[in-house]
Amino acid sequence: MIAPRAMRLMLGAALLAPLAALGAAPAAGQDFAITNATLATGDGSEPVPGATVVVRGGKVVAAGTGVAVPAGIQAVDGTGKWVTPGVFAAMTSLGLFDAEGIEESDDSSARGSPFGAALDVAPALNPVSQHVAVARMAGITRASVFGTPSGSIFGGQGAVVDLGADPQMVVRPRAFQLVVLGERGARIAGGSRVSAHALLRNALREARQYGSDAKITGGRGGQPLRTGDDIPVDPRLLDTAANREDVLLTRFDAAALVPVVNGTQPLYVAVERASDIRAVLALKTEFPNLRLVLVGASEGWLAAREIAAAGVPVIADPVDDLPSRFEQLAATQSNVGRMVAAGVKVALGNLAGSTGDQPKNLTQYAGNLVALTRVPRASGLSWGKAFAAITSVPAAIAGYEGRFGVLAPGAAGDLVVWDGDPLEVSTAAERVFVDGVEQPRDNHQSRLRDRYRELDESQLPEAYDW
Repeated sequence: MIAPRAMRLMLGAALLAPLAALGAAPAAGQDFAITNATLATGDGSEPVPGATVVVRGGKVVAAGTGVAVPAGIQAVDGTGKWVTPGVFAAMTSLGLFDAEGIEESDDSSARGSPFGAALDVAPALNPVSQHVAVARMAGITRASVFGTPSGSIFGGQGAVVDLGADPQMVVRPRAFQLVVLGERGARIAGGSRVSAHALLRNALREARQYGSDAKITGGRGGQPLRTGDDIPVDPRLLDTAANREDVLLTRFDAAALVPVVNGTQPLYVAVERASDIRAVLALKTEFPNLRLVLVGASEGWLAAREIAAAGVPVIADPVDDLPSRFEQLAATQSNVGRMVAAGVKVALGNLAGSTGDQPKNLTQYAGNLVALTRVPRASGLSWGKAFAAITSVPAAIAGYEGRFGVLAPGAAGDLVVWDGDPLEVSTAAERVFVDGVEQPRDNHQSRLRDRYRELDESQLPEAYDW
């Protein structure tokens, strides 16, 4: 019989084992090939059977039909399987909370913070969050993570992350800035869209002036700031903007917005109504360097031509057709299909990660868009374009075109082996690789499933003996 103290030590070691493993250095990428599989490269093309993908040193070196397996590389027969790039979850809060109903465990918003644009999600990200593990099990390998605007119309600076089971979660910090307009932005700004736009324009003007006053530069040799750079500031100039009575930004918020007005950091704008979308596009008249990305865009199809002409990409709610607010009255499941048909680059996303809004459902939503092509008068997407909307397109919007979300030479070795068509709800991911390293697929949900799958009911009380 094990003594109680020994039992406690054993249980403690078992609980700490996953954390200890996570604290180790990331594993080196494996060299392997998967042959005879149905291959979807993620670039918008249709899947092809009998294909091979070769990964070496954490990167894809070849993918397609007629690909020979180099000598010395382990080959795995993928007959009956599908192989795809990992899913890219655009605009999620994965890693920022453990239990959404417990405020102390939720870092996705900062209602009482004196800062807005200066907030940076990177230090708060938790790679051992069970939500990360659940998403990884579903074939998600990369994501763009944002903080929810609450005390300010600005949500702060989001990050691009990988979902590998190692401590190095952040791929690029301060990858984009988020601002919310429309009804939510109006509520935060004081009660109207007029106020929200005044706040946004004032903030951008202050940031432009602040950057000019402080002569902020990043890198070496006075090069312009790039996405992810730290912001060096001459301490003698810190109060240049802050001392003016009409300034609404803190100097740190102003500094955080300098890369936005310079065009070196994208500005993601959460907006739904068609008229609000057009108002956002008009910002380029006054701030021509803005690199805009629309988020949500439930009525995007009504302004699709203008969005396409402006070259602004969209991260859309996948099948948002039940208007819960007045700004979504024209929402339709055909929204994404109609925008793509008009030439807009559209990624599926904006699934924060809460109970009914999980990124693991992205494959299902992409499948719904394929099904819409069979509905009279509806606008959906082909299989290849629907899958690209959850892989290569969100990766390109995040600044990683050709590197994530595709199986092509030089791309990261992020791939998933599925037991069938990944856009079918009955399909599951069997193996998941990030940078060529196979990932664990267990999580709290799978452990509960295994624990209660087969129960010994012989000792149940008589009240349960039906």
